[in-house]
Amino acid sequence: MLKNTMNDKKKPSKKKNLALFFFTSVLATLAGLFLPKVVRRLQKVLQQPMLPSRAVPRRNGYARLEPQAYEIAVENLLAGIERRKLIGGQERLVLCAGLRHFREPWARDTGFASFGLVELGEFQAAKEALEVFLLTQRENGQFPVKIHSTRILDRYLYSLFKREQPTDQPLRPKYLTGHKTISLDGNALIVIAIMNYVRRSGDRDFAMQYWDALQRALAWLETHAKEDHLLHQGAFTDWADSIARKGKVLYTNVIYWKALSDMAWAAQTFGYDEDHARLSKKSEQVQQAINDHFWRPDLGYYVTSKVFHNLSSSGNLLAIAWGLTTPEQAHSILDAMRYFGMADPVPTQPVHQAYPKKFIAIENRLGGLTHYHTHFAWLWLGAWHVIALTRMGRLEEARELLYRMSRVIVRDGEVHEVYAPNGQYASTFWYTSEAPLTWSAGMFVYACHVYRRHVTGEERQP
Repeated sequence: MLKNTMNDKKKPSKKKNLALFFFTSVLATLAGLFLPKVVRRLQKVLQQPMLPSRAVPRRNGYARLEPQAYEIAVENLLAGIERRKLIGGQERLVLCAGLRHFREPWARDTGFASFGLVELGEFQAAKEALEVFLLTQRENGQFPVKIHSTRILDRYLYSLFKREQPTDQPLRPKYLTGHKTISLDGNALIVIAIMNYVRRSGDRDFAMQYWDALQRALAWLETHAKEDHLLHQGAFTDWADSIARKGKVLYTNVIYWKALSDMAWAAQTFGYDEDHARLSKKSEQVQQAINDHFWRPDLGYYVTSKVFHNLSSSGNLLAIAWGLTTPEQAHSILDAMRYFGMADPVPTQPVHQAYPKKFIAIENRLGGLTHYHTHFAWLWLGAWHVIALTRMGRLEEARELLYRMSRVIVRDGEVHEVYAPNGQYASTFWYTSEAPLTWSAGMFVYACHVYRRHVTGEERQP
């Protein structure tokens, strides 16, 4: 009797059997529905050609690292230029952010990288790459965050299996980031890049053709400004999009000020007197507001925001390079960055002190990339570091940073996206640094030209 009772206890209940049957049925149904789709997707990926290596082997005949690094950066930058179709049937040259994972034009990346194209005299490529964003601008003035033809999962699979992304589909605009946020800095950077192209190429007709569009771009930005004249942003909105920086952020507002200043210059140049007066006044108000809100004389640098009092290199370096700071402020910032070792061993880290983990995006924490926008180094920041030092006449320091950047570029044979604190390019199980990254390649090219112009005595502003 006891034996039978024990056996009965071991037998699963009818409810458990029913639940197990239901769970198994659901799994089988889901597998039947999605497995064929997964198989087809993988087949599509594996049908693409293998992604060729872009690494440039070290070449003989160079007495110094810098010239070879420059040539590698030029090759990496030009490799991102492609002729692509747009939704409306038009074709334009675009500048892809990368070739392995980011084979698509982003407003932020194109804006910065175009400075390198302009230095190389690649005016047509710069013009068309920027025009793509004008052609896809919304009526309210917002530019796309990026223009793409491949979904994020597909891009990841192409990258994982080292396959080339297809480029046969038309590019379509995307106005929200992966965090479902807008991009204030991207909107301003396209304006800044267009003004740089116009100033250097002399193509005033291009700016005048799109003057209304450029005005709408600024008007859209102004809708995010408050009574204090500063832009207020949401979390995960600017270039450091793995950090929940919100409210008034230094970097975004320096970019905004520069866009206003450049448009004021253009208005004066083109004879738009009313626009010039309005834009100049607005630029001065924003500059004053930046100094009032962000400058900390006790610390000797601009703080990132009201919440974060760390020294963020992007906003501080751009403020120096573009002339927003006084000479005293500029030297104080550069001294602080040197004291904190922000260019060691690879120039330059985004901040001198990491953000608390609760402000770092969950996907970065899970993927082992908590340092992506903190202690990883970015060569585009290193380039602005060189430009800021050069502008302040600190040529020995600028040359040292160019050497450090050149050393890793030549070592790897290409310009990487990010570098770990040990000086190697960042790589985890889930993610490997994009290479080449045209944003950093273009900025390295630009920094080299700015430094050379200063050394040779040319007076052109950075």
